[in-house]
Amino acid sequence: MATTATSPTPSSIVTQEKAATTAATSPTSVVSEEKIATPPTPTLMVSEEKIATAATLKVIEEMKPKAGVHYGAEICKEKVKEFLKLHELPNGLLPLHDIDECGFVPETGYFWFKRKYKLEYKFENLDRLVSYASEVTGYAENKKFKKVTGIKTKELLMWITVNELTVSGDDKDDKKSGSKITFKTPTGLYRSFPVSSFTIEE
Repeated sequence: MATTATSPTPSSIVTQEKAATTAATSPTSVVSEEKIATPPTPTLMVSEEKIATAATLKVIEEMKPKAGVHYGAEICKEKVKEFLKLHELPNGLLPLHDIDECGFVPETGYFWFKRKYKLEYKFENLDRLVSYASEVTGYAENKKFKKVTGIKTKELLMWITVNELTVSGDDKDDKKSGSKITFKTPTGLYRSFPVSSFTIEE
């Protein structure tokens, strides 16, 4: 007996088309791709910042037994001034108000300055905004801070991390020698300014 081929019914054709369309562009797969391509959320960035702060605080606590530690705004202001002078760095390099804890480890040069808040400070003569975290740390050498944490400078619309600064030339005779202070970023970019821009008359 001959077998007659059966043509698909209209309803089955519609069902097959729907199945093919659904498999190709299902809302679930589109959403998954969007989620993968989505950049880090502000919440994640805040979390990373908190982790960095926690790590800094841990290092400070570990260094305290080896350090000379001072508390209170007035004493810290004087001690930080002495610290900058000792390392031949300009006295206006850091805003000194409201630093309520500072510490220095003579053997390694490690230092920290702590406030209760983050500070954005404008150097008017350079028209430049600098951000200081509530904890600023680093290692001091003569005319140099290295491995700095907690300092950023604003370039156009972006905040750029500063991790090293160095004074070159003779800061005692700035006008004749043309001494400069150079700020470097972790990527190797840098900018230099006259030391006199960070010097306060006393």
